[in-house]
Amino acid sequence: MEILQVGLALIIGIHLVPMIAPLKIGLQAKLGANGYRGMFSIISLIGLGLIIWGMIVAPHIQVFEPQPWARSAAFVLVPIALILVASAHMKGLLRAVFRHPMMIGILIWAAVHLAVNGDLASIWLFGAFALYSLVSLIFGFLRAEPPEFEIKARHDFMAIAGGLVISLIFVFLHPVLFGVQIL
Repeated sequence: MEILQVGLALIIGIHLVPMIAPLKIGLQAKLGANGYRGMFSIISLIGLGLIIWGMIVAPHIQVFEPQPWARSAAFVLVPIALILVASAHMKGLLRAVFRHPMMIGILIWAAVHLAVNGDLASIWLFGAFALYSLVSLIFGFLRAEPPEFEIKARHDFMAIAGGLVISLIFVFLHPVLFGVQIL
């Protein structure tokens, strides 16, 4: 479980750095813009690798029995979450309305996976991402007003199509990648 926890600490820790402006500015001044991006990327990749490895080797310790409705909810809510994540860097109505669609999407994804999985490693994984997304949302809404942009309907269409395609791909790859049959 420690490998998973270290991976989560690395990936979430490095993603918290941009929320602390003086820390980010100091690191960019020391490392340069490219050095900062490189450090950010390397730490993120190491964290992701440790999370994957940690989930593979984590013992299965069942903490609670998932509710029967959770699988159905996941089947509906995960595509919505992926659509929101896809809309995060587009100039569509979804981004304008939700302001921080990526963090809302991650929160939905994490919360529904918490409901579907009752084992300790999943609680660590999805609980950490849910907590991170909540903190990020709070900081995001406290920061300055969102950037203004001209709404482009095609961007919403692209986000919806992309989110649904990714959802469909994950339906079929989920057993291969994560050992869990969805259908």
